[in-house]
Amino acid sequence: MGLAERRRTLGYSQEKMAQLLGVDRTTVGRWESGRIAPQPPQRRALATALDISFHELDALLTPSRAASEKRPGQQPSDPSNAGDPDEMIRREFLRILTVSGALAPLPHAEAEALTAGVRRGTPADFARMNSHLWQVYQLARSKGSVYPVVRDQLATLNEALANRRGNTRPLLSAAADLFQLAGEVAFDANRYADAAASYALAASISKDAGAYDLWACALVRHAYVDLSEHRYREAAQLLGAAEALAGRGDKGLSTRCWVASVQAEAYAGLGDLDACERALGRAEEVRELTPESANGGWLRFDGSRLAEERGARYVRLGRLDLAEGTLREALQHAPLASGQSLRRRGAVLTDLAAIGVQRRDPEQAVTYGREAVELARASSSGYIARRLRDLCDEFGPLSRDHRVAELGAEVAALRTP
Repeated sequence: MGLAERRRTLGYSQEKMAQLLGVDRTTVGRWESGRIAPQPPQRRALATALDISFHELDALLTPSRAASEKRPGQQPSDPSNAGDPDEMIRREFLRILTVSGALAPLPHAEAEALTAGVRRGTPADFARMNSHLWQVYQLARSKGSVYPVVRDQLATLNEALANRRGNTRPLLSAAADLFQLAGEVAFDANRYADAAASYALAASISKDAGAYDLWACALVRHAYVDLSEHRYREAAQLLGAAEALAGRGDKGLSTRCWVASVQAEAYAGLGDLDACERALGRAEEVRELTPESANGGWLRFDGSRLAEERGARYVRLGRLDLAEGTLREALQHAPLASGQSLRRRGAVLTDLAAIGVQRRDPEQAVTYGREAVELARASSSGYIARRLRDLCDEFGPLSRDHRVAELGAEVAALRTP
């Protein structure tokens, strides 16, 4: 058992533990990951809060410290993540950013002159390949399985940019598109730093390409990183910028509706029901758009997720009366056989389990929670696993029920990318 497991056994969330000890929640997270060790005064308070001896606390801290040590065979001079696939993809990002940054300031006439040397159809081929990769990503049971193809596409696009084989804007837009997909792969694997870096690069290159909708979507995805770490105000600021960009974009696209839907999540996190409802109302405007308003790639918001997203916002606000019916409807009208992704379904199931936790109903919490665990195992989704671990942090006194305790153990044992 590690520090985090002991905390969950006692029914504490990281936030509650931080309050008890007078530290920030991120400090508790760093103790549990082994990145830092508690100071002597903190150790006494931590042992008291966990109801263990100093010797037992040392035993809990040892696995965390060991996890932060270098891997077998790693040389002292190696970077901590040398050879890591995410480090390799980050290097590809930086190469493309370097080249695209040089291309973007070119005068229009010179940029047009470059097209004379373009191989026939290359920019369109990149766009079609990116669109195909988004479809593969959406249907893949394990999102990480898409990584090798994304990396290959990054390398090919990098070569095209380096050789100036194409009109700059189509190639820059293709790069910004691909960065967002690579960020999604990293986000699903709980690699927040990598996801945020790729979204930031996507936003930068979208700006250079003058692609307002693409730029806005990059900011929305970046806001999801903040939302996942409960930084609701920071997310709301990013989404405000995305809203302004979407206003300058194509009115026939659903960008502004997606921005509004995610704004509703930020407002729910801030406890503002009225602002949440207004944002949900703006998101509903997607129903007035044509089917072509979503491209199935970097913009996939078509209204099919509105019920589950509305339900999730109500759970966050504690409005269980509004949430439960909406979420059950989302499961009924979007069964797994209809193509609903494992990740989306897992999120709905976790929200329904959260309603059980808030009502102190172990039967509901365990029924939906276990189904979500099965989906997390089937998909290796870090996103579902993260949602389930957040759920466990809210168990509180309910963790004394043996069924809930067993669910917590199953969640703790989930292996993610």
